[in-house]
Amino acid sequence: MENVQLANRIRAFRKLKGMTQQELAAETGISLAILGTIERGNRKVSEQELNRIASVLSISIEELQGK
Repeated sequence: MENVQLANRIRAFRKLKGMTQQELAAETGISLAILGTIERGNRKVSEQELNRIASVLSISIEELQGK
């Protein structure tokens, strides 16, 4: 459940910033396939990946996690 909520927030913030999955993947250095599984909630996000995603989206990790 937690993975799905985080996945939805990552997707929503990415779209809010006007980015495609491909653009976010390229800027974070996370493969497009892995980013897709993260956004679908099928893969747990590592702390390093979460840091990179939050940095590229210019938001805090807490905001990304909904805290």
